Amino acid sequence: MRSTQVGIVGAGPAGLMLSHLLHRAGIESVIVEQRDRAYIEARVRAGVLEQGTVDLMKETGVGDRMLRDGLVHHGVNLQFHGVRTRIALSELTGGKAITVYGQQEVVKDLVAARLEAGGEVVFGATEVRVGDIETDRPVIHYAHDGELVELRCDVLAGCDGFHGICRSAIPDGVLRVYERSYPFGWLGILADVAPSTDELIYSFHERGFAMHSLRSPQLSRLYLQVDPRDALASWPDERVWAELQVRLQSPGWSLAEGPVLEKLITPMRGFVVEPMQFGRLYLAGDAAHIVPPTGAKGLNLAIADVSILAAALTSWYATGSTAALNSYSATCLGRVWRVQEFSAMMTNLMHRHDDHDPFVHKLQHAQQEYIRTSQAMRQTIAENYVGLEMSRV
Repeated sequence: MRSTQVGIVGAGPAGLMLSHLLHRAGIESVIVEQRDRAYIEARVRAGVLEQGTVDLMKETGVGDRMLRDGLVHHGVNLQFHGVRTRIALSELTGGKAITVYGQQEVVKDLVAARLEAGGEVVFGATEVRVGDIETDRPVIHYAHDGELVELRCDVLAGCDGFHGICRSAIPDGVLRVYERSYPFGWLGILADVAPSTDELIYSFHERGFAMHSLRSPQLSRLYLQVDPRDALASWPDERVWAELQVRLQSPGWSLAEGPVLEKLITPMRGFVVEPMQFGRLYLAGDAAHIVPPTGAKGLNLAIADVSILAAALTSWYATGSTAALNSYSATCLGRVWRVQEFSAMMTNLMHRHDDHDPFVHKLQHAQQEYIRTSQAMRQTIAENYVGLEMSRV
């Protein structure tokens, strides 16, 4: 039997950042991850970092590559029927911005920092399960290198994603689930071509939503609204580029094409469980909530969760007070629901709805016109897009 102070299940951005923050506070942790290091460092996910996430990475010493390679954006573009409206993020938020820097790069930076500091990340664990979460010595059971391990902890952090094992370890009847599935998905491609834009473009078109993002000066990330039941085979590269050309078309602008390196269809959903804690188990990131990607919030929301959890654990170990730990779920959920609302608003605003209800379509058009003509509305979008204030450890 082994022991540590905080046992963390999952080596995604949430688990790695939590371990990093705890180390800085002098608190020991062990991360147990079912995948190998190569897999998690290559897994392509989100790519937009809020100002708070950027600041936290800089302040805690894992931001050097991000500052060198990340693409800072001071605005984003919302396009309706071919006409673009720029949301001047920095001008409307007192200088805040977003940074385009892939999730896999964040993971690489955090893994390197943990290993360099002597932190323990158990990659390739199997038979992972948690137990005794209602006691003061919860446990992570796992197998590694042919050995069955029992890791006793003061606290468990479930950072193992939507399909992980931690949320299901909470007894039936404890969690209340709130969920919405959208009738469309995103087909995303990574293309080996220099971006055709300096700032992100969100485009509403009668044929469906499209988005032009960036991953580097040489790589472009683009998305199309599709039926989530579509097979990838029904979207050959030629069809993808043809739809992108139509949906992103704007006077005086052209879209460059190139080889498609990756292609994936992702469903759209909103998901929240309450509470985000039970006994000595605390859920963070996708284990507790999913947001549709239109607002670029998933990674940032996970980082915000563990920032709050790390501060609560630091307070508990330093003073013995459980007040911050007891309020962890309530504190996180205030932010979670604010982000869910923004992400739902952006999703409903930018996507074609196939319900053929003219009343709904007229409301959507009215909101689009309000954004185009109202600085107050653009400021609201800017404030939410660059992110809410984040807790610090």
